[in-house]
Amino acid sequence: MTVGTTCGHCGQPVAEPHPRCEQMLALEPPRFCTRCGRRMKVQVTPREWAATCVEHGTVAG
Repeated sequence: MTVGTTCGHCGQPVAEPHPRCEQMLALEPPRFCTRCGRRMKVQVTPREWAATCVEHGTVAG
């Protein structure tokens, strides 16, 4: 689930795998943009979620 240069859960660089973060990303939306590392605005509803980076747009799930 971690794509790009930054972990979507913890916001740290992805030089090596983050197994705990990958487990958490399977259960909840990403908190950080995987392309730039910025904190994203996350909106969760009972049926779906959306995470928005001001630079790279929205990821939905």
